[in-house]
Amino acid sequence: MAQGPFIDKHFLERLERLAIHWQKSFGGIVGGHNTSRFSGPGQEFLDHRHFHHGDDLRAVNWRAYMRLEKMFLKMFQIEPRVPVRLLLDASASMEAPTPAKFLAARRLAAALVYVGLVRLDTIILNTFSNSLGDARVCSGGRHRFGPVSDFLSTAEARGATDFLAVSKQFVERYSQRGLLIIISDFLTDADNTKSFDYLAEFGHELLLLQVYADEDRVPPWDGELELEEAESGARLEMDFDFEARQRYTAAFDEWSEQLRRAALRHGGRFTAIPTSLPVEEAVFGPLVRVQGVR
Repeated sequence: MAQGPFIDKHFLERLERLAIHWQKSFGGIVGGHNTSRFSGPGQEFLDHRHFHHGDDLRAVNWRAYMRLEKMFLKMFQIEPRVPVRLLLDASASMEAPTPAKFLAARRLAAALVYVGLVRLDTIILNTFSNSLGDARVCSGGRHRFGPVSDFLSTAEARGATDFLAVSKQFVERYSQRGLLIIISDFLTDADNTKSFDYLAEFGHELLLLQVYADEDRVPPWDGELELEEAESGARLEMDFDFEARQRYTAAFDEWSEQLRRAALRHGGRFTAIPTSLPVEEAVFGPLVRVQGVR
């Protein structure tokens, strides 16, 4: 299995306990929650996963245990699967001020795709900048994770972000409503919240994951600076001091709050993840707390 620089084996094993969670009940799809995809009785066999402390012993495959002396749980499908799509921001701002931001975003995307593969979900993965990239269909179980990891390890960040254009293309391409996960720094000149309103009006449930570098929120520089906007190349000269830093951080926090409100007013979810937080801690911390996974 090609894992690239994203996820080590220990992290993969921890991810097997999780499932991607949606909150809405979508028209034409029975049910709206995916708790039935955990181990337990059901109508359609899904897969096996490793046994963890606290799991239901009734779901253990005891024949496998007799042969292998390892405990595996049987998982079954009861509810039809809700479509899950993941949009990964691959614009130039994701590489600025440090490539660690794009790496963290790709690792987060890889983790979510792996969770979906373990549960036999089908996840449509798209990169985007000023337009929606080609779709990569991620399905078929955990053994199909290698090509996804390879794809993410070679993805590059370039171009400007146009959330409105991407939103319109997304609605045209995907007519069936479902869960839409967007991983981005959300740093653009335009008001992104209008694009999210547009997506929600078409019935998509939003899970917004803001990945940001520490420098994005609290710039460490002082003195006279010449700044260059990563996507447009526009330059700005300014005198940066302690008070300017405080105002900038307050503006950044207000923008994050606007994103959170935009998600919540349509029944969606939002969390902000700094690159200083390891991706494993981000998944089992902020992402679990907003019930993006559980």
